Amino acid sequence: MGQEMTVKGKAVYRAVALAFAGVIGMGAVGPMPLAVAGKRPALQVIPANPDDAFVELRNAARRNDVARSWELADSLSDYPIQSYVQYFRIKPQLFDASGYARTDAPEDDIRSFLQRYKGEAIADRLRNDWLLVLGKKRDWATFDAEYPQFVLKDDTQVECYALLSRAMKGQNVAADARNTLSDPKSYGEGCVDLIGYLAQSGQLARADVAFAARLSLEQNLVTQAARIAAVLPEGDRVDNDTLANVTRMARSDPSQATAYLMAQSGGLSKEEQGAGWGVIGQYAAKKQTPDALDAYRRQMTLGGDAWLSDESQEWRVRTALRAGDWKMVRQAIDSMRAPLRSRDPAWTYWYGRALKADGRNDDARQQFQSIAGQFNFYGQLALEELGQRITVPQRTAVTDAEIDPMGRNHPGFGRAKRLYDLNLRFEGNREWNWELRNMSDRELLAAAEYGRKLGMLDRTVNSADKTRNEHDFSLRFPMPFRNVVERNADAVGLDVAWTYGLIRQESRFIMDARSSVGASGLMQVMPETAKRVAKKIGLPAFRPSQMSDIDTNVLLGTSYLSMILTDLDSSMTLATAGYNAGPGRPKRWRSTLTGPVEGAIFAETIPFNETRAYVKNVLSNATYYGALLTGRPQSLKDRLGKVAPEAVTPDDLP
Repeated sequence: MGQEMTVKGKAVYRAVALAFAGVIGMGAVGPMPLAVAGKRPALQVIPANPDDAFVELRNAARRNDVARSWELADSLSDYPIQSYVQYFRIKPQLFDASGYARTDAPEDDIRSFLQRYKGEAIADRLRNDWLLVLGKKRDWATFDAEYPQFVLKDDTQVECYALLSRAMKGQNVAADARNTLSDPKSYGEGCVDLIGYLAQSGQLARADVAFAARLSLEQNLVTQAARIAAVLPEGDRVDNDTLANVTRMARSDPSQATAYLMAQSGGLSKEEQGAGWGVIGQYAAKKQTPDALDAYRRQMTLGGDAWLSDESQEWRVRTALRAGDWKMVRQAIDSMRAPLRSRDPAWTYWYGRALKADGRNDDARQQFQSIAGQFNFYGQLALEELGQRITVPQRTAVTDAEIDPMGRNHPGFGRAKRLYDLNLRFEGNREWNWELRNMSDRELLAAAEYGRKLGMLDRTVNSADKTRNEHDFSLRFPMPFRNVVERNADAVGLDVAWTYGLIRQESRFIMDARSSVGASGLMQVMPETAKRVAKKIGLPAFRPSQMSDIDTNVLLGTSYLSMILTDLDSSMTLATAGYNAGPGRPKRWRSTLTGPVEGAIFAETIPFNETRAYVKNVLSNATYYGALLTGRPQSLKDRLGKVAPEAVTPDDLP
């Protein structure tokens, strides 16, 4: 304790001394802005440990705290990853405390940084930030020069500014804008500005603006919906018209929305009525009420496909699947927007199934063949529809001569490792993924092996997952701690392949993984769940801190999974859903079925996005693990089984 006080005292003394010497505020990118320097708060303690100071710097930058970022950055002039120190110094000057882009960004510092770190992931990150500033201030000359150099192009708001730049030069960008504006969660200021300009210039009609506002309301982005509505003339409140009100009501009570829409339908066109029924159908389907099918059938009769959100279009297919109406499945997929339909192999697979149900076997086979080469849930199911079972491809082995230069030739891997060691996984993943761009399959496999050498199995999986023609599934689906996993799985009668499939999805084999809700370890067991399971299995004197021990984590995780499996009639599909969402939820979802359905249909119609993806990924993983463990072809359909309706029963599982 005394030593800690001494060290902290030295840190304070150093900070004060630097301030009096005029050093703080004079980093590698120039002096602190006068506006900030003039009203700086009293100096705070700089952590004595440089790693702690760096993490605090990153957090200050995330808050856009300019003064604290400069203070911390000045104490880290010798820190190994100086590019990040300087990025975290500059970035807060580009955004205000609410995260909105400022128009007084230090352009000289930005240009200097981009030149110095050209070709690195962090430079692309700063260019992304700067483009948001340039778009907001309408500096199109600079924006147009910088935008082609933005490599990842993974920011919808920047894309909206790029479209706005083109539109202000007289180009018609309406079609591109409609494709870009499909997800309101990523709009930000840039996309709202784009909607406003296109509406004022006549490229978007009132109906387009109303649709964008409703998309925001569907996601409960009420303030954003109001901002979009405000781009139209005063009094034309598209965020408060009939369809907007239907959207608000449907989120909480689809039956109330139904009554309201029917009462107001006289003032709506057929297409507008159809759009209203589509929204009601989506929310009724998510609540798994029988009204969803009727709502969507009304929508398909009335029309209005263009005014359905992506989610409404997807849930229309899922509703038809649950009802076993293959004709409706085919019609619903035919009516999907092309980009949405091609984004997910689910719709290719189910379209093939609908064609097969209609006796169009050759056409169905074409659909299945188009995705059967994909190593995912629907690729596997398509393969089985073609009469084949699931195997792993021939292994491509890389040599030490290919693996050893990875760290030397790809400095981003070294930065990623340091960031991972500081538990800064977002930044670490970005660095690692940046280095994978444009790699050949053999290079990707070498990177995967390099990740394994560093003890970072999540990066091994991530790198090996990207190969296109040459593969090594022992890298895509590694089996660390095999003795521990097999011993605990065997003890409770669990399929080892399924257990590994779940671990791969839960933690990617990150031993100290911790979720935002507190789940931890390889099997991501919640603290309260761990306590209750430990008590059930008679584990003496259990403490939550033991969850960081691999043996204990796997013991409790497999015990809990076994309990759920028993409680859910030995259905892997239901138990996988229960492990993610809690065992009570799949019971409720099952109880709303009108008859037995394939496990794949049950999985696709799970109302929670996360759980739906989780179940598909875990069971797909398990199928490949089964092939690796046994050396024999596998069936995903056998794992999925069938799910039949059953009344909800009480349970005492957490």
